[in-house]
Amino acid sequence: MNWLLVLAGGAVGAPLRYLTDRAVQARHDSLFPWGTFVVNATGSLLLGLLTGAAASGAVGPSVTALLGTGLCGALTTYSTFSYETLRLAERGRPWTALANVSASLAVGLGAVFAGLTAARGVFA
Repeated sequence: MNWLLVLAGGAVGAPLRYLTDRAVQARHDSLFPWGTFVVNATGSLLLGLLTGAAASGAVGPSVTALLGTGLCGALTTYSTFSYETLRLAERGRPWTALANVSASLAVGLGAVFAGLTAARGVFA
């Protein structure tokens, strides 16, 4: 039955990613892919919180399947990040592409660590 939980989480995460990406991009007049950056950072933070909660026993495998694999898996997007980075480089914006890679990695790792640390503090 875990696959149904993953499916349900993904059914929420995918449209949430799309709508968030469009809403964020509409507010920025730049080539930088802010929408993808925001959804990936948010998903990393949520996954860190969930991982910390799961490690403490506060949530079980069903919640992890629903929210971690399903919601966060569909919310975040490595393929779009890769594609948008490639497009920046192809459009003659190598420094913007490099900034996207660097900032996405730094913020994503920082967000997952912050979420994990916060969850450890709450569920300790």
